[in-house]
Amino acid sequence: MVVAAAAALSSLPSASWAPLPPLNPLLLRSPFFSATRNHKSKPQFTVLAMSGDPIREWILTEGKATKIIRTSPVGGGCINSASRYETDVGSFFVKTNRSIGPSMFEGEALGLRLMYETKTIRVPRPFKVGSLPRGGSYIIMEFIEFGASRGNQSALGKQLGEMHKAGKSDKGFGFDVDNTIGSTPQINTWTSDWIEFFAEHRLGYQLKLARDQYGDSAIYDKGQRLAKNLKPLFENVAIEPCLLHGDLWSGNVSADESGDPVILDPACYYGHSEAEFGMSWCASFGGSFYKAYFEVMPKQPGFEKRRDLYMLYHYLNHYNLFGSSYRSSSMSIIENYLRMLKV
Repeated sequence: MVVAAAAALSSLPSASWAPLPPLNPLLLRSPFFSATRNHKSKPQFTVLAMSGDPIREWILTEGKATKIIRTSPVGGGCINSASRYETDVGSFFVKTNRSIGPSMFEGEALGLRLMYETKTIRVPRPFKVGSLPRGGSYIIMEFIEFGASRGNQSALGKQLGEMHKAGKSDKGFGFDVDNTIGSTPQINTWTSDWIEFFAEHRLGYQLKLARDQYGDSAIYDKGQRLAKNLKPLFENVAIEPCLLHGDLWSGNVSADESGDPVILDPACYYGHSEAEFGMSWCASFGGSFYKAYFEVMPKQPGFEKRRDLYMLYHYLNHYNLFGSSYRSSSMSIIENYLRMLKV
């Protein structure tokens, strides 16, 4: 839910799709990190001691710049601060958060890297995640100069479909790390069954937050009834885990100076492709977008019946983040499904 920026570095041309080495230098081989995996194969990163300004240190060493010409703020974010670092080898985009450790940016970086490696749609290439000496964290990534237009909807639909087609998982539904949707934790425990994953880690988690935060037992009880009765909505549907951006709304979609689509600020995980449209109420996707998308990823039976279900996750998240103005929309969707399913 935060705006990111982008302009390819002169040493890293935007047209190049050279594969990234596995999490290097981003995470695993950075001098500031050591990495281990627990029994669930979830990356665990330990931040080692550092001194000075780690952002400038990286730019002037691994970033191959010899001088930083200027830094300037980039607006649009409500969770993190963002800046452009202009150097003699091009510009870098840097986000910082003074109150949250690096795990949030580690999740973002992993998602960006995996989307980048599909070679289907442009995303800011991630370079480095770390901790700030006085608390907080940062991420350094490619700076992409946005064009004047919002881009071609048909191209966006086609390339998003290609990303879903290319980005597969043999682990099931989930992600190697938990991440965030806005500032809300997003639990991504690997699960073999999509309905179980969505019921527990998407709807169930948000419903518990609403109950715990607002004492809203009504929405919790009705929402749990729905979560336990989702199966009829997925009859005759073959669901394969696809790499999802996870938070695809208009603020996270743009175009570069050539007019090619750019997507940014992801909340990635592997899920049902249709879940990507859960934020469509804030995305203004048009007919040309869906036509191009379904030419790559054919529409599945019952698509229209499930659209509001995937929107519900995001309405509930907005309720938990921003308050009661989103409660009525959430409850209306829940009650409509309870009537439809007769439960």
